[in-house]
Amino acid sequence: MNDDSKLFIGASRKMDDSFQQQEFLNLKLANRHGLITGATGTGKTVTLQILTEGFSNAGVPVFCADVKGDLSGLAIKGVGKDFLVKRAKEIKFDDYEFQEFPVIFWDLFGKKGHPVRTTISEMGPLLLSQLMDLNSAQEGVLNIAFKISDDEGWLLLDMKDLRALLFEMGERTSEISTTYGYITKASIGAILRQLLVLEQQGGENFFGEPALEIADIMRTTRDGRGAVSILAADKLMTSPKLYATFLLWLLSELFEELPEVGNPDKPRLVFFFDEAHLLFDGAPKALLDKVEQVVKLIRSKGVGVYFVTQNPMDIPEGVLAQLGNRLQHALRAYTPKEQKAVKTAADTFRPNPDFKASTIITQLGVGEALVSTLEKKGVPSIVQRTLIRPPSSRLGPLTASERKKVMDMSPVGAQYNKSIDRESAFEILKKRAADTVKREDDQRELEDQERADTGRMKRSRSGFQLPDFDRDDRPNARSRKTTKARRKKTTRRRQTVTEAAIKSLTRTIASSLGRALVRGILGSLKKGF
Repeated sequence: MNDDSKLFIGASRKMDDSFQQQEFLNLKLANRHGLITGATGTGKTVTLQILTEGFSNAGVPVFCADVKGDLSGLAIKGVGKDFLVKRAKEIKFDDYEFQEFPVIFWDLFGKKGHPVRTTISEMGPLLLSQLMDLNSAQEGVLNIAFKISDDEGWLLLDMKDLRALLFEMGERTSEISTTYGYITKASIGAILRQLLVLEQQGGENFFGEPALEIADIMRTTRDGRGAVSILAADKLMTSPKLYATFLLWLLSELFEELPEVGNPDKPRLVFFFDEAHLLFDGAPKALLDKVEQVVKLIRSKGVGVYFVTQNPMDIPEGVLAQLGNRLQHALRAYTPKEQKAVKTAADTFRPNPDFKASTIITQLGVGEALVSTLEKKGVPSIVQRTLIRPPSSRLGPLTASERKKVMDMSPVGAQYNKSIDRESAFEILKKRAADTVKREDDQRELEDQERADTGRMKRSRSGFQLPDFDRDDRPNARSRKTTKARRKKTTRRRQTVTEAAIKSLTRTIASSLGRALVRGILGSLKKGF
């Protein structure tokens, strides 16, 4: 039923329960974003599944989060169950057939998919502050930490790098306050505590290398189908901040890395943001403004973003206004607040003279939705009561052995399954601390030797009887030894001056590098500088 220009969604139902026409999503306008809403158990997941199938068959890569595990069934060919075949006949889905799709599984914890990681440096201070619930003063200190790392050329790859840098800042608060702005040990301590909380939530699995390459979620197969990247999010949902921040980071990476393409014939990638309310709950206005800006601008990069949530009111108005393709499943209206939500949802559609949307929303059955998609020139279609088509892949999750088989055949497993720990801020600061301790020990040893030699000379000149000396312990030898030590000390001072010059040059180069580093709209590091 799909062709090169549109995706089949289902068939619209008349008031007498007959079907009047088939409903499609225009591929050319699919990057104008979308919204899938409805109460729990009304069919949102299946709708997400059939859209993913359609995009994949059209050659469009898809990224989606699998909150309940059901989307993993996309990797396995479906089975002809009676109710699926019956629905296909009802809506005249004549070429309905079963197939599997090219799935790549990802998992922040590395259990149900390939580990997906980014670095602290790439995420940036804005998203990291949101992730750790920092206040404005603490966020300012974190911004200074990133500025220092950029200026010094220190990579912040994982959590131990950031922790080491914060310890360093705590030891140099006066110097850093003079150069970069006022910081306190109390703020540094608060950030370290939040870092510990994040680590306990699984953040240490997320930060590190190899970092996720955007190209690996934009793959197509040899037969021209788009790869389906599925993030295992069942465990991740126990850390909702981490879940929302990861997806927001990924969205910002797509925005920063992809070039402008204008209005392509089909999206370069479709991004489904399930449980979207988690992104906006408690988010500061500054972040919401930036999210709205990204949603507005990312469509010109050929990326379609589809928010999946229970209620349209979960989405801020500025973002909601950007979502042109809408599929509304049933809502319940038992309380005044729920009744208001139903009215809000109904008012977002272009009215249909045949029925009242606010009434139909509460009467929709499982697998039914009010559907309005963008037509030519971006005009929303009249809302239709639509029976969603049955999926071609399996309904329900994969078994552990089936998932493992898919992962073993993955084209990216060899690249991501093994972590890398190269030299970064932690190793540099650790070596610097060790070198400092060694220099201080050497200096104390030299000073102790000099004091001992000076004491011996004084006792000799005062007339004390000195014992017999070996050749190297004679006064003249001691004098030569002292002179040699002093020369060594002088040489050491000269080396320190040389080292200072080298360090100054290094800082200059590093500072130039820091100025060359560019951070994007959400604070993530641009890689194309």
